[in-house]
Amino acid sequence: MATPPLLFTPVTIPAPSGAGMFVRNRAFVAPMCQYAIDAGDGVPHDWHLQNLGAFAAGGFGLVVTEATGVTAEGRISPGDVGLWNDEQTAAHARLVAFAHSQGAAAGAQLAHAGGKASTYPALPGFGAGTVPPEAGGWATVGVADAPVLPSLAPARALDADGIAGVVEAFAASARRADAAGYDVVQIHAAHGYLLHQFCSPLTNTRTDGYGGSEANRTRIVREVVDAVRAAWPADKPLGIRLSATDWVESGWDVAANARLARVLVERHGVTWVDASSGGLTAGSAVPVAPGYQVPLASRIHAALAGTGAVVSAVGLIDDARQAETILVSGQADAVSIGRAALRNPHWAAAAASELGVLPADNPQAPQYARSGY
Repeated sequence: MATPPLLFTPVTIPAPSGAGMFVRNRAFVAPMCQYAIDAGDGVPHDWHLQNLGAFAAGGFGLVVTEATGVTAEGRISPGDVGLWNDEQTAAHARLVAFAHSQGAAAGAQLAHAGGKASTYPALPGFGAGTVPPEAGGWATVGVADAPVLPSLAPARALDADGIAGVVEAFAASARRADAAGYDVVQIHAAHGYLLHQFCSPLTNTRTDGYGGSEANRTRIVREVVDAVRAAWPADKPLGIRLSATDWVESGWDVAANARLARVLVERHGVTWVDASSGGLTAGSAVPVAPGYQVPLASRIHAALAGTGAVVSAVGLIDDARQAETILVSGQADAVSIGRAALRNPHWAAAAASELGVLPADNPQAPQYARSGY
């Protein structure tokens, strides 16, 4: 094609040294929790291989894992995967190898749920709220001695040593992600989990050096990013997912997120920002509609103009032409596809066909090259 759709134009996510990470197209798979660990040991198994592998074979450029706990107590639920021991690292390497065999890049989202940890899987047939220890749950830690949401058990506020331990856990998981072969790690600082809990004035009531001012509330994010960047190879990019707004007047907002993103990119080595939202309020008026979070990504994209960082948009992006419009209009550099990818793991291949991209112009798994989609 003389002018291929931007969605199927490669993108390189930069890194402090080296060429950065080449991604064959701008259709990324967003992290999506599967709650599929049977034994509660955090080790990815065949479910995760077929789930993530189908996306890679389906033509996506970058496939990112579900929220991956940096510690056992940092998991959202007992059914989450982790990356804190050797057995988990070996299992992740299997996922990465298959993604690479299909021409896709592989990313690990590193997460700590804080006061939103130890919750029941968001699946039919499970309970709601915090899983008690007698049912396989655990006591949670967080930003304050309080529940993050009314439906959850109170967390215990992290002290200085506890915060330092979380920071090191992120770094240790990054080292394991590298050993597993991941091309990029994404730090989860969104959706009401631990790092977002520190950032938001809705949950951060601390009076020490991690509370009060915006600089103090975002301090742990900068410390985690610095620790991960030091542990992660300099020739690999570093990403972060941010909740760009709490969707309430007194909460964390897109302007504060834009300031934080700029600091993280200019001073701390972040080169990819994924803009999501919400997670700290129950029943707030979130204007859910197709592409409802794209304007948030657009604000952050504008704030990062000239830095070279890649910004991806997410949130009910499910149509090829919708995705192409987001990119062509300059609102983001890539799109993260979630529920649409679950409904059709071959979404990217189908989108390429719809937009008139030949298989040869979007390297696929062999079955697509043979069938012409």
